[in-house]
Amino acid sequence: MLNQIKCALQSGIKTLTGHKIDHINSFHEFVQFMYTPVDGSSLAMGRMLFGLMMLIDIPEERGGSILDIRFGKTTNCFFPLIPFVKPMIASKMGLIYACLWLGALGITIGYKFRLSTSMFVVTYWYIFLLDKSVWNNHSYLYGLCGILFLVSSSHKHLSIDALQNKDDDRHVPFWNYAIIKFQFCILYTVAGLKKFSSEWLSGYAMMNLSYHWIFWPFRTFLGERMTDLLVIHWFVCFFDMSIIFWIIFKPTRKAATILCATFHLMNSRLFSIGMFPWVCLAELPIFYERDWPKMLFKSQGASKSESKAVEQLTSKQKSHTVAVKYKEKLVICLMLLYCTSQVFLPYSHFITRGYNGWVDGVYGYSWDMMIHAWDTPLTIVEVVDHNSNGSYFLHPNSFSVNDRWTKHPDMAYQYAHCIQRNLVAGKTKIDTRNLSIYFDAWSSLNGRYYQRMFDPTVDMLKVEWSPFKIVQWMKPLLQQFTSKRPEMQSIAKEVLSWNNFSDVMFVADFPDQTVESYISRDLDNVTLTVLDGTVVYQSEQLGELKNVEAGQRVHVSGQQFHRVTTTSKTPSCVMYTYVNRTMQNMEQKLDESNESILPIWKEICKRVANMKQFYLNVQNSLLFELYGIPIPDRGKWDS
Repeated sequence: MLNQIKCALQSGIKTLTGHKIDHINSFHEFVQFMYTPVDGSSLAMGRMLFGLMMLIDIPEERGGSILDIRFGKTTNCFFPLIPFVKPMIASKMGLIYACLWLGALGITIGYKFRLSTSMFVVTYWYIFLLDKSVWNNHSYLYGLCGILFLVSSSHKHLSIDALQNKDDDRHVPFWNYAIIKFQFCILYTVAGLKKFSSEWLSGYAMMNLSYHWIFWPFRTFLGERMTDLLVIHWFVCFFDMSIIFWIIFKPTRKAATILCATFHLMNSRLFSIGMFPWVCLAELPIFYERDWPKMLFKSQGASKSESKAVEQLTSKQKSHTVAVKYKEKLVICLMLLYCTSQVFLPYSHFITRGYNGWVDGVYGYSWDMMIHAWDTPLTIVEVVDHNSNGSYFLHPNSFSVNDRWTKHPDMAYQYAHCIQRNLVAGKTKIDTRNLSIYFDAWSSLNGRYYQRMFDPTVDMLKVEWSPFKIVQWMKPLLQQFTSKRPEMQSIAKEVLSWNNFSDVMFVADFPDQTVESYISRDLDNVTLTVLDGTVVYQSEQLGELKNVEAGQRVHVSGQQFHRVTTTSKTPSCVMYTYVNRTMQNMEQKLDESNESILPIWKEICKRVANMKQFYLNVQNSLLFELYGIPIPDRGKWDS
């Protein structure tokens, strides 16, 4: 009976994975299995397509088309992961990007493969580590794939190197496939596990995405809310957690491939995520038979030589029972160590606590893709000159291209010190010998109340920060109001039904805290309603204080400042309702634009323009380095 169960189990694993369970009976057998010689043509195709995707990616998401702007001004702030990693001047960064592009080209055509891939990996990780504020999960993936291809033998087929070295063995060890497959298994599975949480499954991460034209068929039958919940949240969670198993299982592989391709093509329309969907599609065939490129391009004239090659490979696999060498054991140990690290890193935030804010870690290496939706309507950067008692307010993005620093304590700390360096180096009327910098950033996470991220009374130049210590100066997320999101949605639905341009904003604040806001001319009929706690309202015009309790409301005058101070012992919750004239103007412009729902030609033209500008930037960098010809100034970095 036990033997029958064992045989059935072995047969099931063989059917599911195509491999025998005997391969893991011992480390010795496992090493032999990992070093089994296999056809390398599928691996080579994956290498070529990855290199091609990187050639397109470098001028775009890597910033090659704007490198002159990004690195051309010393006032631009960067957020390096490692403090001593600093950007070079624009001309030298142009040469770095040129090496990166040439490395990607070498990967694509398979020319001097080790040198080309090393150039790509070193320059890619240098650029990657320079700035956390532009990280994405797929940026991290590209760097990892570069390392995996570097240590592989993927240049033995479909490469210039293979043409020049015709006598070389064309077979590759099986572990070359196994480790790349594992990397994409981690990508999908952990992304699904991260989504398997109440935050995602309750449908608040990607709210209102169902209004996109892609979901029109689902929206027609399910309605907007159920499409958001069932299709966008529940199905995507199930897809991420299970798709890799359907691809590995041969009977379902083709159907899973079609589903996976549809998923990534939809993502390419929904989000601005660069080449990520295309890289995933490019590496998907690596899960198929390892000789599929040969079978695809097989001609009648080559049939005999191909049959001979298959016979040689089969013979080599049968004879691969030699003693395992020390080098082979070391390589497999390193492979297992790498795999372990990729399982551990997405859940390592209990160690790197200094990067934790409302969410754990810096976005970009945890595969927590799309599970956090942020909205940051207000950020105040105040610089105080203590010698003159003067206060000065900077634009939040004066020295940064985006506002990601407002969500992460490590980046806020870095940004404050970057501002200080710029003020010291610049010509300003501020006495830079005795400064303080205060941040007051308001955000909403996944449809919650807007609330403060940082303590606005803390001088960011004097705070302590360590990668391994909990940040004390960050305001906690008001979890007690999380359950109010259904009620907020119900109120918002009612307010939006008043007219086409009515809107609502929910704000929460801590006891004894005051928020000062300005009502612009674009907002009419503004009313403040207290939902929880007690506040004191003060308008700039009247100057009088008015106590407002839960359930009461007050009219807010436009084109002036007003203050709201929380006087209750618990956090307050207030609601602003208003008519937004900006929405009306935007709607009119959208109606007039008649933009295509599938602007493929426009995207192609943009990619071509970025590529041309990238080549021009590299050319200008070379001219400066060789002949001292100044790089033309194109002005501020346009995000």
